[in-house]
Amino acid sequence: MDTYRTISEAGEAIYTEKRSKFIAYAEHVADEEAVKKRVAELRKQYYDARHVCYAYALGNDASVTRANDDGEPSGTAGRPILGQIRSADLTFTLVVVIRYFGGVKLGTGGLVVAYKTAAAEAIEAATHEEKIVMQRFVIEVPYTEADTAMRFIRDGEGEVVGRDYTATHQILTIEVRTSLLAPLQERLTKIYSLTIKDEKDA
Repeated sequence: MDTYRTISEAGEAIYTEKRSKFIAYAEHVADEEAVKKRVAELRKQYYDARHVCYAYALGNDASVTRANDDGEPSGTAGRPILGQIRSADLTFTLVVVIRYFGGVKLGTGGLVVAYKTAAAEAIEAATHEEKIVMQRFVIEVPYTEADTAMRFIRDGEGEVVGRDYTATHQILTIEVRTSLLAPLQERLTKIYSLTIKDEKDA
């Protein structure tokens, strides 16, 4: 898989159950640092709220996840929120649900439903988009073979995103979707005088 789904525009929702108010935000986040910053902002904004619960998924394959109940009974807040992120097949996504206690206890089952519903409504209110995972690599090719290399790159759906020159070679930075990386590199190796490098080695 070289695509993933994430949020392009944040969504918000308010859900009320037995006078408890649940304010939910669903947003794009790039990394755990962004998660910490956003949660801290919301804690400050809703300083008088009883609970600020959240969950997130990160990574192209959504393999990095965390759920936080923030004082609610274990598994009644963070996990249902994370479940909604997974149901929507999203990654690089943070969902925060802030609870103002209304004086009536909801019980564990009621809490699960409330957090799940608030999270789902915020996710639904957000705009989702599909992203393609791209890879970059660098080639050094003699000027005499540059036209052939460019044809291979075009045919392999690659894009030249950077150029440099030496006395004898062109140095090209190429971007291509992950699933097409190996076939393109394999074809380029047919030009014997061409060298392939990782972008970081260039």
